[in-house]
Amino acid sequence: MTLSMYQASAPVFIRALGNLTHVLKKGEAHAKAKNVTDEALLQTRLIIDMLPLIKQVQIACDMATRGMARLAGVEPQSFEDNETTLEQAYDRIARATDYIKSFTPEQIDGSESRAIQLKMRSGELNFEGQTYLLHFLIPNVFFHCTTAYNILREAGTEIGKMDFVGQA
Repeated sequence: MTLSMYQASAPVFIRALGNLTHVLKKGEAHAKAKNVTDEALLQTRLIIDMLPLIKQVQIACDMATRGMARLAGVEPQSFEDNETTLEQAYDRIARATDYIKSFTPEQIDGSESRAIQLKMRSGELNFEGQTYLLHFLIPNVFFHCTTAYNILREAGTEIGKMDFVGQA
């Protein structure tokens, strides 16, 4: 049995973003119990030189949506980074999830050798589709979801591994 590019991307990202919503909701409940505002929670960082919670959410969404578009060979949809409340963060995740769901297996499968070029601050990165998905895109989505989880955990939210991983 083979695993297609679509199977290795869309369902993985949809699940990761769903689990991100789950841990955010637990973080929201904890923050409310401690009289912490949405704004304060969303600006929480693990350490001063890391991005805050809201940026972790935004980047996780962007990595997944832009990655799917690049694998499909279409121009990525852009989302403004203007969320200041948890409701807006949930909406961002929902819009990202809907966008990912809009891609069909036919658009993604066969992208293993598609040339993907990224312009980064540090320079240009060039990939073939499969390498991009497995060695850049998936690790980046999970890095930002994990960092969001860790920010919430450090802030005192009672979450554990199964909250992050979700139920099979």
